[in-house]
Amino acid sequence: MRYLSDEAIKLAQPAEQLPLRTPIPTQVVSNGEFTPLPQSEDQRRVEARITALADELAPRHGMDRRRFLASSAGMAAAFVAMNEVFGPLFDTSRAEAATPGAADERARTLANQFIIDLQTHFVRDDYANPALLYVAEFAKKHWNPALTGGESLTRFKFQNYIKEIYVDSDTKIALLSGTPTDDPHTVFLSNDQIAAASAAVNGIAGSARLMKHSIITPGSPQWMDEVDHAIANVRPDSWKGYTIGDPLFETRRKSNWRLDDEKLVYPFYDKAIKAGITTVCIHKGLMPADYLTSWPELWQYSSVWDVGKAAADWPQITFVIYHAALRPFLELPDESLAQFEKTGRIDWVTDLAEIPQKYGVRNVYAELGTVMANTAVTHPRLAAALLGTLIRGMGVDHVLWGTDSVWYGSPQWQIEALRRLEIPEDMQRKHGFAPLGAADGPVKSAIFAGNAARLYGIDTQAALGQIGTDHIAAMKAEYLAQGGERSNLRYGFVAGSAKATSASAI
Repeated sequence: MRYLSDEAIKLAQPAEQLPLRTPIPTQVVSNGEFTPLPQSEDQRRVEARITALADELAPRHGMDRRRFLASSAGMAAAFVAMNEVFGPLFDTSRAEAATPGAADERARTLANQFIIDLQTHFVRDDYANPALLYVAEFAKKHWNPALTGGESLTRFKFQNYIKEIYVDSDTKIALLSGTPTDDPHTVFLSNDQIAAASAAVNGIAGSARLMKHSIITPGSPQWMDEVDHAIANVRPDSWKGYTIGDPLFETRRKSNWRLDDEKLVYPFYDKAIKAGITTVCIHKGLMPADYLTSWPELWQYSSVWDVGKAAADWPQITFVIYHAALRPFLELPDESLAQFEKTGRIDWVTDLAEIPQKYGVRNVYAELGTVMANTAVTHPRLAAALLGTLIRGMGVDHVLWGTDSVWYGSPQWQIEALRRLEIPEDMQRKHGFAPLGAADGPVKSAIFAGNAARLYGIDTQAALGQIGTDHIAAMKAEYLAQGGERSNLRYGFVAGSAKATSASAI
């Protein structure tokens, strides 16, 4: 697997040890599998404005800087700073950030909003990849002598997952995913472990809080036997596959495959239909700028070249394309945004959005994990363009919420980014995009949960009734009553003076 080299680690620093814990990230965060991008000039300006606003406004709330930044008012102030740097893309105001009680009232109003996060991760308790342990040892030696390897891995594990997803955010239901690797020792969670985690969370909660994936690996030894096992014993809510193969390193075992491979994959679709588990989620996109040379003969498998035919051949299968197939990853948005402003296209996202009309299909969806996080942080105008492109081409009823947490800490900042984001009027006029509307309006409500509820057969009113009175809700209420607050931590590494290297993402 591709982890940070010794030299890259020397140029990086742990994200959770940054001196300023801002409500929204002001740097791209790596989980150790790639060298993080350096902070851009715009991100430095945002960070400086957040600091200045916190120092100015915290005393009005009777708080110090840290408590202010962990509060609803601090969240509002962060988006004020974003607007000052990037233009008025987010629905926020200085009054919301400055007036005691104003941001809290808004947060209370939206706290019960139905949000289904269709892409979340954690690692198994015995996960001990030597590379990850080495990173922890290096951190202890060079950054923090009190740090232990176990503590560094705990942030990616079950207990922290529960806090970040359910307690520190407005997420109501999550879908636990996984990833295949060519080395079985580096799998985050097996299908059975994903199922056990789902059962444990739902048992603790007393309601259906955590859905589950089962990972498919077409072409690997006995992969259809594992499918049979999942159908008989796991009963996943949907399937997850990676046509690129091992997403963390250029596969040496030729574990890449195509969705439209009639001999290899079509028998799986037939089996899935007979089992009544017909939603297939597929990792696409997230290739580095030098993908033509760093992933030669493999990068196409991360594109959407195989989606249209498979969707047309199998209308009974729902294909959910994770990361909305966004190609750019770990690179500043300048080139992608300039390309969009000039051509109206975003690499691979536009190709995905054109599939319904090109192939006459309605069984292809786009999911937003990682892409909203990266674009909202690096340039929200690109996030607006991405959403406008997907909604225009696929329909607002075919865009699904996901965050790729817990890699990025609590998903609350991503939730707030979508709640507040609006497509600029000039972009709406030029490209025929519809506005996103209010935080709890029909467009964002559909993306946050309505579309996923329909796809997964969730009764919204019944689910909200159960969730509102379950044990996780009680735990969250007690936590808040005792003064609990978001940590504003992100887990992994941020750049010093390092430059990004080539790697995909999960």
